[in-house]
Amino acid sequence: MRYTPEAIARYNDNPLYRAIGIRLEEVADGNARATLAPLAQVCWPTAGQPHGGILFTTLDTTMAFAALSTADADSGCATVDCSIQYPAPAQDGPFSCRATTVRKTGRTVFVRAEIVDSREAPVALAQATFRILAPRPG
Repeated sequence: MRYTPEAIARYNDNPLYRAIGIRLEEVADGNARATLAPLAQVCWPTAGQPHGGILFTTLDTTMAFAALSTADADSGCATVDCSIQYPAPAQDGPFSCRATTVRKTGRTVFVRAEIVDSREAPVALAQATFRILAPRPG
């Protein structure tokens, strides 16, 4: 399933994404891409260097949308498990996050993602398992 530009714009209006500096760029067919232009309040004590939790949130968000793009419209998802590695400090933003679905079996989706800096050097790598949730009635 491909998310329309209008749907992506609605998700980008999320107060958390705005506060952190996350912006979804593309969501389609088991893949998702987002950018992170971290705001000053999430880069402390070093300007321009986001806290690892901000990177984790960016990875989790992007991977969740990759998983959701394999599901029926209006489905939800929950992160079951997530593992992250930080191979280098995140210093040279803005950052790009790319997530790819590796496998889907029933309602379980396995996804991998990476965040790279402006030089395309990896600063965070993750793999996660998501559970697709049925749409809520009403």
